[in-house]
Amino acid sequence: MYGLILLSYLQCMEIEQYNYLKGRGAQINTSNKYLAHTTVYEPDDHLIAEDYLSHPHTQYLIENPKTIINEVPSPDLGIMHSVNPYQGCEHGCIYCYARNAHQYWGYSAGIDFETKIMVKKNAPELFEKAISANSWVPQPISLSGNTDCYQPAERKYELTRKILQICLKYRHPVGIITKNALILRDIDILSELAKLQLVCVYISVTTLDEALRRTMEPRTVTATQRLNILKKLTEAGIACGIMNAPIMPGLNSHEIPDIIAQAASHGALAAGYTIVRLNGAIGDIFTDWLTKNYPDRAQKVLHQIMECHGGTLNDSRFGTRISGEGKIAQQIALMHKISKNKYMPGRAIPKLRCDLFTKNGQQKLF
Repeated sequence: MYGLILLSYLQCMEIEQYNYLKGRGAQINTSNKYLAHTTVYEPDDHLIAEDYLSHPHTQYLIENPKTIINEVPSPDLGIMHSVNPYQGCEHGCIYCYARNAHQYWGYSAGIDFETKIMVKKNAPELFEKAISANSWVPQPISLSGNTDCYQPAERKYELTRKILQICLKYRHPVGIITKNALILRDIDILSELAKLQLVCVYISVTTLDEALRRTMEPRTVTATQRLNILKKLTEAGIACGIMNAPIMPGLNSHEIPDIIAQAASHGALAAGYTIVRLNGAIGDIFTDWLTKNYPDRAQKVLHQIMECHGGTLNDSRFGTRISGEGKIAQQIALMHKISKNKYMPGRAIPKLRCDLFTKNGQQKLF
């Protein structure tokens, strides 16, 4: 049944008339369910369509939100608050759950997500204002939780660096997850935070297969570079772990032991994972990408993902949406546990301190 749906989907895709977008993850712009009107290119508009779909250029759009600290109500996650200086991500990871959020801004979760990057230029000021308020209770904040805080835009705008400087000024605990080597630029601030047990870093390592990475995460650094990030941060005294995520059965699930072994040898103290879930528009975007890059196994991979989520690609159920369910999910969980026990015995990331927090950035006098 799903094979027929997949075949019908492929036959209807207008994108097939254009060349494959090298350097981009998504190959289509899915419709935005929040918009009453959608741009559709007719055959006579082939020049406009070709320029838009075959040569998408990255745009930085300046935003000035009223708040920057987001409450994370999910019981599946250990974090309660996050800060995202950017919306949209040029890394172009095909599986990214943050793609759906781009629709709230009036854009597509597909190509738009990778090319229309919203820069929250007042993020540092909003962050300092929030944590200096009398009502603020210090607690670890995740940088980021939605899109990568060290994506290419950070090189120009330095919003993440400014936020880290504020964390050091106020002695505020912060956690970071990234897959970009740009984090090494801020090793001076991170090492000072680490001395006070105020920071931990998770590096996302999805695959060691460079061919898979190039298509799946086209504008990210290689696995070798990510392992080098772990090594350099660890040598600087910064507590690091990895997120072996997301796990996609039939694509990268077999790599779990090797990834954890390599991460451990480069200093990682912990390893987490999630099983991919393809909610909303991501299902169409991922299916399109998978059938174009791995047509020989597309149906098998999709069926295995569905087996992990109660027979559907879309899983929003608390408790199962991250770890999955069924035999395949159980096998993945067991492989991950065995690998951690073998390569990371007795390791753990120290709990971040909240007792050093100083209101208004004033250090305590002793």
